[in-house]
Amino acid sequence: MPLPDSGFDVVAAFYDPLARLVYGRALQRAQEAALTALPKGAPQVLVIGGGTGWVLGEILKRRPEARIVYLEASPRMIARSQEFLRSQAPTRYAQVEFRLGTEAALQTTEQFDAIITFFFLDLFEPGRLRLLTSRLYAARHRAAPWLVADFGVPRTWWHRVLLATMYRFFGLTTGISARQRPPIEAALGQLGMQRRVVGTFFGAMVEAAEWTQE
Repeated sequence: MPLPDSGFDVVAAFYDPLARLVYGRALQRAQEAALTALPKGAPQVLVIGGGTGWVLGEILKRRPEARIVYLEASPRMIARSQEFLRSQAPTRYAQVEFRLGTEAALQTTEQFDAIITFFFLDLFEPGRLRLLTSRLYAARHRAAPWLVADFGVPRTWWHRVLLATMYRFFGLTTGISARQRPPIEAALGQLGMQRRVVGTFFGAMVEAAEWTQE
């Protein structure tokens, strides 16, 4: 039986080319902007819903001593991420634990120095989003930043049209539970976290932010 949230198996082979076709480099630039807030040194990093693995190279480029748990529900995305890391940074492969599963696969004793959710929180309907963010919140050290790159609240008619098209496409192909952009800011704000926007892209449709707690 497939894991929950594993529907991205269907689009794994063409996910990155499709994203570049629609958004150019905007999604990558947002992720690069968010990663400027990575903790110094050798942080323990959780990446959940990391897709095809491009972000691994960017983390390890900035923090060569980082240890990463790469948590992904799609077996094909895991396989593509492993292939990417072997080809791009083979000497760093042992620093990454590829873990197949959802947030339920996190151990109760695990605590991370940074949480990374790139184009992930937007996939879930509000009830599931609240449960997901609560679990991830519990897996971070109090001072750990939560780095988010995602679609912002739509501001224009074309934002709304493009988002509606995207949700319909991914709803049909992957079975994501969200039918529209969920209240990401409210879910994180209810946990007592505060947002610092570090970049906007693609006509302010895409945002990069660091969430922290005083």
